Amino acid sequence: MSHTTQWQVRLHLFEDDDGTTKADAVLETGGTALSAHGRARCHPADANVPEIGDELAAGRAMVDLAHQLLSAAERDMRAVEAPGQSSRQPSARPV
Repeated sequence: MSHTTQWQVRLHLFEDDDGTTKADAVLETGGTALSAHGRARCHPADANVPEIGDELAAGRAMVDLAHQLLSAAERDMRAVEAPGQSSRQPSARPV
């Protein structure tokens, strides 16, 4: 039973006037959309390297999105679990 599907992730990066880089990630599956967010702020004593803020904010948004996907999969697995089976333990997430 194979199938192919395409999901699209849009990632928007922007910087506020106070130097905070924000990332918004939106996953569209064709029937569902998930939205995730990430932030990064340059310490005043650090060199101003915008790419680092972009990478941190984008990475944090993608981690948020990954956690949402894993939670949705766990809910879906519990919903289709056969009656009488023991419930699954949620997967451990590294911090």
